[in-house]
Amino acid sequence: MSTAPTALDLTGLRTAPAQLWGAIRLVPLVREQPITDLRLHERLYPEDAGLVELGRRASYASYVPHAFVADWSSDGSPVAAYGSWLGGPAERAAPPSMDLRLHQRLARREKHTRPDGGTSRRRLRFLPLHLALEGFLSLHFGGPTIAWAEWSQQAVRSGLSPRAEEALLGGRVRGLADALRHFEIHPGQCGVLLYTGDALAAAFVVPHPEDYRALHPSLVQDLYGELVYHYTSLMLPLDDFRATIAGPGIRSLADLRAAAEEQESAWAHFHDGTMAAGLLAARHTFRAVHRMGRFTLSRFLPEFRLKQENHLGETITDEHGRLAYLKTFRLSENQTRRGHLLSRLAAHDWRLSATAAELGCTEAQLGLRLASAGLGFLLRQDVLDGFRRQAGPAGRGAGGGPGAA
Repeated sequence: MSTAPTALDLTGLRTAPAQLWGAIRLVPLVREQPITDLRLHERLYPEDAGLVELGRRASYASYVPHAFVADWSSDGSPVAAYGSWLGGPAERAAPPSMDLRLHQRLARREKHTRPDGGTSRRRLRFLPLHLALEGFLSLHFGGPTIAWAEWSQQAVRSGLSPRAEEALLGGRVRGLADALRHFEIHPGQCGVLLYTGDALAAAFVVPHPEDYRALHPSLVQDLYGELVYHYTSLMLPLDDFRATIAGPGIRSLADLRAAAEEQESAWAHFHDGTMAAGLLAARHTFRAVHRMGRFTLSRFLPEFRLKQENHLGETITDEHGRLAYLKTFRLSENQTRRGHLLSRLAAHDWRLSATAAELGCTEAQLGLRLASAGLGFLLRQDVLDGFRRQAGPAGRGAGGGPGAA
């Protein structure tokens, strides 16, 4: 079920002072009241790659390092987290090879044995970030809804199949493993916002502080966009934000405590309103994926705003909309451009003339823009060649025009 675009709500989470390591800044998120009837723990997979079955003869191949398992109770009573473990693949005597694990569905209920010996299906295994990325990969995956003359036979018959997007393993992000190992985990911390070069790269929130302590190391196994890699490779060490308290007016410990709390409040206001505005102030379209008692697992897509931050992700919220779990992925400019073009084409029933009119460019410029975004295969070759001739030498490679990303 899709909903109208809405903003992410971090009610119940407080922004704590940031910690800095080189070009990486981690901003802790602290819960005053942890959620006790939903708990997350990690399941590691030793295989190098995975094949995920989506049903209806659809599947995709991807790097799947781990899954999250959510346990919830129907009566609100606490449930225990099993924790997390880290380890490399076992030594094998056989020649080097790539193992493959088959995952049935992105989110699947599992049967487990309760401490009293009975069985229950109040456990959900889901692949973190894969729910969100699959939503992006399947964006208008069917291709043109009307077989206009400009579209190729491949586009009409197969849509955008096959479609691939690139992401980077957290272990390749310079300094991330060191930052996670050295940074202090705050009391009550249930999440973190990860910045590289002071650009928001990812957000991660869990229900309970014990869950965060168990899953904190898993951030190095997650998938990240190319911006994270480039910023940590090219940026110089960042300046730390340091609070200052003026001496005059401080006459007691109570005055000092009040001044410190004022500085913390000012930092949180600056962070939420400025540094994280690209995620928190933006509007997203949510789609419910699975219901778990009073909780709902959903994924969301951005509005694909050109030249701005665009994050996709997944959430678990309770019946009041309170955020229990969040994981996000920042799209690159090229990924944003593809999402923007596909969304505008779909909004105009894939008619080039109407889409070009909305974007303020000619059909030829729109066609070249599709080609530069890696979607040129959707157009017939003779149509694309004609667009290139119309653009002339200056526009054949750029796919420019008004509003081009």
